[in-house]
Order: sequence, then structure tokens, then C-alpha cells
Amino acid sequence: MAGRRGWGGSPPSSDEEASRRIVAAAVDLIGRTGSEISIADVAESLGVIRQTVYRYFPSADALMQAAAIASVDGFLDRLTQQVSGIENPVEAMTEGVVYTLTEVRRTPHLGILLSSTYSNVHPESLTSEEAQTFGMTMIRRFDVDWEQFGYDDASLYELVEYVLRTMQSFFVSPGNPPRSEDDLRRYLRRWMGTAIIAQAENS
Repeated sequence: MAGRRGWGGSPPSSDEEASRRIVAAAVDLIGRTGSEISIADVAESLGVIRQTVYRYFPSADALMQAAAIASVDGFLDRLTQQVSGIENPVEAMTEGVVYTLTEVRRTPHLGILLSSTYSNVHPESLTSEEAQTFGMTMIRRFDVDWEQFGYDDASLYELVEYVLRTMQSFFVSPGNPPRSEDDLRRYLRRWMGTAIIAQAENS
């Protein structure tokens, strides 16, 4: 562990601890600033040089990926509370999308769940395994009896892809000016809601 300095006077005892502390520092910085951060920002907060952070994370995107993963559980807990008790799939999904888009704007590292990098959007990553896993975990926390509305695992997977694509479009281009939350809810109920209910009609 030679060469490690800073760390608030308490150097990590292992590579695993160093990695965890770097990710924790990134999550904390994003939470406090509400904006994108750099490797230099994280290194400064830890009192180490940039090369120390690069030893564990080769790029800012890699670090944001780790920060996003570390934040997923907390985000999903808050989302679950937000949609608790909503059994209608259209209302639950509408609230879930609105809440997710709001959280992505507040915490840029969560944008990695909808795009491959936080600084450059690559739409093809929408259907990545990580994005799909996130989406499936999200909707399975809803108080919705998906089977009652005609959904099996395959159709739920397709619904997740559809919703991820919808969120990505708002993430990339929120509109000028962006819709208010109430206007966005009305829009999603009318158009996304129609697609969600169609599964029950066609099953």
C-alpha cells in the first residue's frame, strides 16, 4: 500500500477499502453539489493525487458507473416509498417515471442507469443488461398485480424496455421549456398509460 498519502490521515488497509472510499467520496460529492464531478474533485476531497484514483478507476465514467451502482438501493427504497399503495399500473408507472426523471436531474450519477456515460449519451445502452435489471427491479417493487393486467415475465421485460426508452427521451431532451411535473403526469397517463393498459386488452 506504499505511496498512499492523504486519505484524511487514515490510509485504507486494502485495495477493496480504497475503492469503496473513493466511490463513497464520489457519491457524497454528487449529493452535495448536485452536479457532475471529475476525478480531480474526488481526489481533492480525499486528499490524494489524481493518479491514486486512476489506479482504481480508469476514467470519470467508470467512477460514475460505480457511484450509480452504489446508489441504486437507496434510490429504489425512496422510489418504493413514493409509489407505495398505488395498485393501478398506469398511475404507478407514471409516478415512477416522474420521480426517476426528477432524481436523475438532481443526481447526475443516476443518469448512468439510462445512458452509458454521464457525460455522453449513447442511446444504444438503453437495453443494456444493467439498465434492464434496474428497470425490472424498479417495477417489481410496485404494489401492482402485474399478472392481473396480463403481464408475464416476457411482457414485463418489454414494458421495461419501453419505459426506459421513454425516460431516455426526456433525459436527453426534456423540452424547452421542460414540462412541469403535473404536465408530465398528464402526458404520460395519456400516451404511456394507453400502451400499458393495452397489454390487458391483448392478453
